[in-house]
Amino acid sequence: MSKQSRAELIEAITYAVVAFQDATDRLDVAAATSLGVNRTDLLCVGLLLRTGGMIAGELASATRLSPAATTAAIERLESVGYATRSRDDDDRRRVMVHASPLAEARTEPVYGPVRTAGTALLGKYTRAELETIRDFLREGEAFQDREAERIRNLDLG
Repeated sequence: MSKQSRAELIEAITYAVVAFQDATDRLDVAAATSLGVNRTDLLCVGLLLRTGGMIAGELASATRLSPAATTAAIERLESVGYATRSRDDDDRRRVMVHASPLAEARTEPVYGPVRTAGTALLGKYTRAELETIRDFLREGEAFQDREAERIRNLDLG
């Protein structure tokens, strides 16, 4: 049992979250550099791979990019062979965007070992601890999104 007080433990966790976010940023920079894309494009590729493809407008919403910036990202990803786009079969006005087989092939050596090591790391925790971690991450994501919205609405001018 830790000798830290509850307040000290909360402060230590807060710093650990910041350090984890910084490490995630370093990993993303390394991955983007390895894949020859920028961080925004890496975010788009990741979303496309995880979802199996999205309507361009959904990609814009998920990334919080403007329609023009989303189009530019899609064009950059197409130019390096990481994305394809096609008209939506249900609504020809909509554009579907998918990660390409090349994106899958190139991201696997980058993220496959991360996934394997992360799974091994999580394997040392009990079911109850894993549920706590899952809940913290879900609540933390919602917290971060709320704070991002608050910050976007700040008028520091």
